[in-house]
Amino acid sequence: MRIRDVELGDIRQTDGFTCGPTSAMVACALLDPAYAAALDTSATGLATEQHRIHRAANRIWPRKLGTTPWGVTAAISRHSAAVGARYGWRRFRGRRDDLADVSAAIATGWPVAMLIGGPIPRHWVLLVERTGSGFRAYNPANGRIEPVTLDELSRHDLRLGFPRAYAFVLPSRTVTPA
Repeated sequence: MRIRDVELGDIRQTDGFTCGPTSAMVACALLDPAYAAALDTSATGLATEQHRIHRAANRIWPRKLGTTPWGVTAAISRHSAAVGARYGWRRFRGRRDDLADVSAAIATGWPVAMLIGGPIPRHWVLLVERTGSGFRAYNPANGRIEPVTLDELSRHDLRLGFPRAYAFVLPSRTVTPA
């Protein structure tokens, strides 16, 4: 998967606190061709954009604590509205969560950010593709696109560095493009 001339594998978070902004940046680039075209894809440009998004998303929340679901939602929504959707967030409902809304969004081309962690939420990844058994997730920690099965999600046994899903940032309603 590419954003302009850059493989997603070459895009990584710049520090231990920018997984949310990096996931949002990649989602925005996948959603908004104008944003992708204007994005400086040099290492310095990507780092600068991650930190700009982090500052904008965390006006009150301390950046050393990462990015909140509402911060990632706001960052993605700035670009998703231009192409027909508003993003919102919701909690993962565990075993009873069929993820129908997440699956439908990804199947129709809308990336979905997922907050994961251990005992506490700690890391953002971006679900970018639907597969037969689940999804493929872009992990900003290592730049890899990794499999996530529905079974792993329901059992809290993710293999993305943290075992448990906490929340999803996904299109909550479509709008008519201007």
